[in-house]
Amino acid sequence: MGVLDGLPSELRTWLDECETGGESESGLGQAALEMFRRLDAILRPQETYRFVDEALLKELSIGWGEAEWRTTALWAQLLTRTTDGSIAGETILTRLAQRKLRWSAWERELLWRTTLGRPEPHWKDLCYRIPMSSIKDLPASEREPLLPLLMQAQREMEAVPLSAGWTIRRLLDGLIAEHLSGDPVAAARSLVPECDGFAVLLREEYGERLGRPDALPLARHWATATSATPAPQWTARADELLTPRATELIQEILGRVPAYREGLWHNGYREVVTYLHERTAELLRGMIWTCELIDEPWVTGLLGDVALATGIGMGGSGPNSRSERVANAALGVLARREGTEVIAQLARVQAKVRRKSLLTKVKQILDTISVRTGLSPEQLVERTVPTFGLGHDGTRTEQGLTLAVTGAITCDGRKTIPRSVDRELLAEFRATAKELKKTVPAERLRVEHALAAGRTWPWREACEFYLDHPVTGAFARSLIWEVVEGSAGLPAHVDGAWELTDPAGRRIRPRPETSVRLWHPISHTPEEVRVWRDRLLAIGLRQPFKQAFREVYLLTPAEEATHDHSRRFSGHLLRYGQAKALLTERGWTGMSLGHWDAAGGSEQCEATKELPGGLTATWDFHLDEHSFERDGYSTTASVCVSGKLRFHTGTAPVPLAEVPPLTLSEALRDADLAVGVTSTGLDPEGQGDYWQSYSFGDLTESAEVRRDALARLLPRLAIADRCTLADRFLRVHGDLRTYKIHLGSGNILMEPNDAYLCIVSPGTGDQVFLPFEEDGGRLSIILSKAFLLAADAAITDPSIARQLHF
Repeated sequence: MGVLDGLPSELRTWLDECETGGESESGLGQAALEMFRRLDAILRPQETYRFVDEALLKELSIGWGEAEWRTTALWAQLLTRTTDGSIAGETILTRLAQRKLRWSAWERELLWRTTLGRPEPHWKDLCYRIPMSSIKDLPASEREPLLPLLMQAQREMEAVPLSAGWTIRRLLDGLIAEHLSGDPVAAARSLVPECDGFAVLLREEYGERLGRPDALPLARHWATATSATPAPQWTARADELLTPRATELIQEILGRVPAYREGLWHNGYREVVTYLHERTAELLRGMIWTCELIDEPWVTGLLGDVALATGIGMGGSGPNSRSERVANAALGVLARREGTEVIAQLARVQAKVRRKSLLTKVKQILDTISVRTGLSPEQLVERTVPTFGLGHDGTRTEQGLTLAVTGAITCDGRKTIPRSVDRELLAEFRATAKELKKTVPAERLRVEHALAAGRTWPWREACEFYLDHPVTGAFARSLIWEVVEGSAGLPAHVDGAWELTDPAGRRIRPRPETSVRLWHPISHTPEEVRVWRDRLLAIGLRQPFKQAFREVYLLTPAEEATHDHSRRFSGHLLRYGQAKALLTERGWTGMSLGHWDAAGGSEQCEATKELPGGLTATWDFHLDEHSFERDGYSTTASVCVSGKLRFHTGTAPVPLAEVPPLTLSEALRDADLAVGVTSTGLDPEGQGDYWQSYSFGDLTESAEVRRDALARLLPRLAIADRCTLADRFLRVHGDLRTYKIHLGSGNILMEPNDAYLCIVSPGTGDQVFLPFEEDGGRLSIILSKAFLLAADAAITDPSIARQLHF
């Protein structure tokens, strides 16, 4: 049986109706039929089907010209529609599609007719490869007669799950869009398959504008942004097509990206959490590349917003990125833009994004700028932090409106903004407040990283870029600074210049070139630390992060014995998702656990963090033996177990005794924070040996600092006469019972029999001054519980009251 005999009846009927004589423009012709018979002979049987013997085809094709190859391509395409189990392999179809063949109009129609009406689903785009090669370079006028067939093929592709990612589908959608220029909405819908929530937004809100004649050619060009970087020819073509209306469209559409969030999307098989499908991402990438041609002040900030929004992980955190291809495109264009404002955007990405490849790209860009300017990447960043028009006091006031560094806007001291306020000025203030709320957290984190790294500055630079800066200064002015190998003090502005004031009130005015750094307790005696803690409480100064009350982790005898690893924070059961997010936020990568591939090691991982001095910290994690059952046999893990923490230079382990004390302390602080915030021992209704030992066991360094802070705060509290501080507990004397609140977990035991008291929500309690913004909020929780239990007779919550009287 030959290829023509195996065709479905509707296709064979169409062929029979066509004229088939000689050199006619329609029909196969005798030469083609003879060639078909020769090609039929190279089909070889295998089980239930016949396949093309490639070796015989190679032998047969010796000396062939263009006509023979074109006939062979027709035969192979017809073979894809045979009903007798004949198969042309993927390799053959692809190679034939790659040949430059001169097709007649009738042959093109035959090729496309073979793709239509298939009873079985097309799991690949094989049957479209040769037909697409016959039309992709044709002018629209020559494709026009085929439009009904092309649109039917498009509808059939749309019914195939995951087909939107096919290269053939991209090409076909773009070609059909060109023919629909008279119907802008239909043209845009052809370009933007409905594969994610942002695609729906584009189709519904921007469809008509994307499909207009002045935007459609550029939109079709955007859809071709399938490579990692734009070729010069791509950019040149975009420049030819760019119009003022298209520029407005780019600004509006990219401006929607930062607020867009991932969601559930049905991909044809099941619902999956989806951010951007590759087709949508490529369209956005094309818009981003086109931004390189736009010289407008909004471009740099918008690219920074897009890089940040797409570079962070699902849900806003994690070591992966929502859309790395979009984030990479935004960073690539930023790298090629001039101006120091680019550096501020890179700093935002560096502070929040944890995807290693993106951070590497940011570092490369900063290093390149650093070489060009002669400044270190850190110096570049601190010199380009925007001021947002704020004064040295961190505010901007115009026409009664005041904008604070926190992003708060007031009018003559009131939060309510009257209608009489200049609306344009208010809109400007609100836009600036939005930018401030992005920058301030990144600056806080950057300053804390400088403390943890032990960075030094000439005093004049510390004044200019930190103390005098209206944004960075909001943090820097409440921190302790010290002259390297000298005195330390809090900044004070005296007679137009900055100086330092120590706890005893002595004034220190460093010289402009004197090296200074942020004071860290690890370099000071316990007495010096005590003096500074007392001073902060005495003047009521709240620091943006723990500095005077910062935990210090010194090498223990046990760690000296283990030599090259620490087990100080091993064996803890942690809430995996929360621990991963927290460590990712603090610069750790590689934390990936689950039940998807035990043989491949998905039940264990190693989190890593790059540290100063070329060191790398690694922290082991694994799943416990009950994890799979606990998680209902799903792939997602809910609890992980912490393991050993090590340090390396390259692949060589470094003995703990050789790790610089500051570096060791800060890495162990991250580990303590992760345990202290995410341990299952914190669960109010927990149980088991681990929960018992963590809930009421020995205190870690962070809990010891909490205890020290409480010792200083208690005399100031309204409930001071009802509280006493013991070794591991805050004892609260109520009217009904006496309670012991554990200073590590915040869990509670009731005297005299140490019965456990479960309080799921302690409420806010009285507002108490704390000398630092605490990670995890454990101190606030303990104080809230203390205020609640000191007045236990007034508790009306039945779930708590019932336990008190049990």
